[in-house]
Amino acid sequence: MKIVSLLALTAAAVSALPRPNDNHQAPLDSGDVGSYLLELSPGERVWATEEMKWALRREGINFMDVTDTPDLGSSNAKAIRSKKTVKFPEKPTHYDELAPLMTNLSKSNMRKNLERFTSFHTRYYLSEYGVQSAEWLFSRVDETIAESGADKYGARVEKFSHYWAQPSLIATVPGKSNKTVIIGAHQDSINLFFPPLLAAPGADDDGSGTVTILEALRVLLKSEDIIRGKGENTIEFHWYSAEEGGLLGSQAIFSAYEKAGKDVKAMLQQDMTGFVQKTLNAGEPESVGVITDFVDPHLTEFIKEVVTEYCDIPYVLTKCGYACSDHASASKAGYPSAFVIESDFKYSDDKIHTTEDKIEYLSFDHMLQHAKLTLGLVYELAFAKFD
Repeated sequence: MKIVSLLALTAAAVSALPRPNDNHQAPLDSGDVGSYLLELSPGERVWATEEMKWALRREGINFMDVTDTPDLGSSNAKAIRSKKTVKFPEKPTHYDELAPLMTNLSKSNMRKNLERFTSFHTRYYLSEYGVQSAEWLFSRVDETIAESGADKYGARVEKFSHYWAQPSLIATVPGKSNKTVIIGAHQDSINLFFPPLLAAPGADDDGSGTVTILEALRVLLKSEDIIRGKGENTIEFHWYSAEEGGLLGSQAIFSAYEKAGKDVKAMLQQDMTGFVQKTLNAGEPESVGVITDFVDPHLTEFIKEVVTEYCDIPYVLTKCGYACSDHASASKAGYPSAFVIESDFKYSDDKIHTTEDKIEYLSFDHMLQHAKLTLGLVYELAFAKFD
């Protein structure tokens, strides 16, 4: 098989590379010679150079770069084995509260935000453009919170710094407890043929997810109960840096959460929410792709109920493989996570990681369905009484 031969070549090529010491950090400059520890599947790790990372991605092979987080999940290992499974609601129960909120979701808002977000030459996490795009996004999230008045009750957005320049962003809406529900997307983009130089508008991957969850946050903050902290649980919205480099930003965050003993009850990733043309060309119905592999089955079951209740299109069950997006970092840290995508995975956008990942190929009607799913899920879980 092509994958097997490529992995064998990769493993052989990197076998002679020096192993870093305990203080190792991956090179900050992609032009530097360095080595990276990649996890291709549970228990399968190889050493690779920067270019080998991009070669794997071009072949469609996902990985976690665990160079700086080799022990992610180890602190929670015993607790995971001993604790009870998180119990999610059997059915959505907040339709009356959510129905008026849903009408406020705006395709034009998402388009306006995405037009600005894709105007950066690239959002590559090692580039200055990546820093600039993160600064713009931080300002936009901060404005959203301030305009709602939620900042008066403790809502805030903060930068989570990394050893590379582009920060991850975390918006927090406090609830009655520290039990936390997380909605995530990744903010970076990449052109896999020459990341430091070539344009990477990243409209679908993951500009679409970025603005989808931003719009859900904006409308969520129209709820007085939410902004006044009457929800049972705290809500966080995350925009991860360096997903394209091997889930680096999300691993750093969930490593910190694991070490701090943070009580995360659920995490949903929205990565690619806008492309439907291949689905339609195949004569298949437009649908939300619900990932079923390497996810928490109980959270996934509830997400299926939320799609049925709040979306105007059905879901389709699909798979994406190991480490296909940032939910994998949450799962590895011991937290229940799930992932939804724009379609059956086989029909997902094949223009990603190139100069052609542009707005013109996306459907904002479809993105609206993902925004409905996000808003429905986060509101329902904000008021869920987790035991």
